[in-house]
Amino acid sequence: MAARRRQKNEAVTANQSATDSNSNNAAAEEERKNEQKQRLNDAVKSQRAEEFRGMHLAPLPLVMIVLVCSGIMWVMAFRDVMATGRSIAGPMDDAMLHFTKSVDFFDDSGGWKSKQGGLSAIEAVTTDDNNMGGLFVRKVGGAAALAYHTQKIAPLVFQPAAAHWAAGHFAPVLLMSVVGNLIIVLFYALYADDLKAAGAGDMGMIICALLLVEAIAMLGYTFSARRGAAASSSSATRPLPDGKTESSVPSKIVMKTVGIVSGFFSVIAMRDLFFAGHIMPIPRDDIYLEWTGALIHSPPPGSVEHEEAGLEAALFLGDKFVSQLMALYMLLTCMFKFTSAFLIRVGKDGSGETKSKLFWRVQALGDALITFIFRLFVGAAISASLDLKWHLMLLGYETFILFMYAFY
Repeated sequence: MAARRRQKNEAVTANQSATDSNSNNAAAEEERKNEQKQRLNDAVKSQRAEEFRGMHLAPLPLVMIVLVCSGIMWVMAFRDVMATGRSIAGPMDDAMLHFTKSVDFFDDSGGWKSKQGGLSAIEAVTTDDNNMGGLFVRKVGGAAALAYHTQKIAPLVFQPAAAHWAAGHFAPVLLMSVVGNLIIVLFYALYADDLKAAGAGDMGMIICALLLVEAIAMLGYTFSARRGAAASSSSATRPLPDGKTESSVPSKIVMKTVGIVSGFFSVIAMRDLFFAGHIMPIPRDDIYLEWTGALIHSPPPGSVEHEEAGLEAALFLGDKFVSQLMALYMLLTCMFKFTSAFLIRVGKDGSGETKSKLFWRVQALGDALITFIFRLFVGAAISASLDLKWHLMLLGYETFILFMYAFY
């Protein structure tokens, strides 16, 4: 009996050991499978993250080129707004500022108490000595230039989560930036001889070179992005917004607002650019032209100003240059807004609003800055019998609409 019990106990012990061994082996196999599964999951996540970065983020070389080229132009525009007439780029910049007569508004003789061409240089009353109309042209031109160059930098550096490079969302911004750069280069080319005669030819050449290099880079990367968007099938899966078709504009309210407000300012800017000094049938337009000096540097043929000071107009060529440059930058900012409101469509992939918001975000801030500059000159304009309240109301309304649709 004792022998049988021992055999039985030994058999039970052996079975238990085998069971424990099998359990340990199963646990080890399960753990190995879990580790292998985890490694595969990590590899898939890493691959998807790499693909997402490649599809979402703009190419780093393009970002760096835009940062350098538009960054330099941005700094110069910021100088024109916040320190009009201050030289920041050596003798060639001095020559450019003397050519445009911006140095007349910069005074640092009082040390840190000096206004130095800043916002505090804006006087409440216009006189023959302070030339507030000329300062208005330079500061508004600087603000418009800031809006233009920021439009190129901001979407690439502060890229929204909904905007994907491979989907072609950046194509409208880049193409319009290329067009704008080429127009600015053409403008400087038309004044090349005058700039060279004033000793500012090197500055003009550097500006043209920066804009041309940037335009070439943008154009090349735009075509590569369009090819990638055409080869991608993921962009066709997004549903269209409610009440929209493929040919719908992103927002009819923005379209109407931009058409009215930017259309009005475009007409004035086109006059200042192509027909400087021409008086339009707009209330107080002659006062505006006189206040900004247009009747001095571009007196209309047959006018009293042409008879009295027509021979002296050539001495104010720098004033004409900076006035036309301000008008050009205003037109380019309006071009961005027209593109976002009229040319972009919702599309098959429903990405029209995403593309338009790349414009609206920057242009809302740009309009706000231009409105602020206009507001600072209200007192000086009123003293010259020029009322800017309608300009402020229009700009303020457009700023509000763009801000609401861009950020909400």
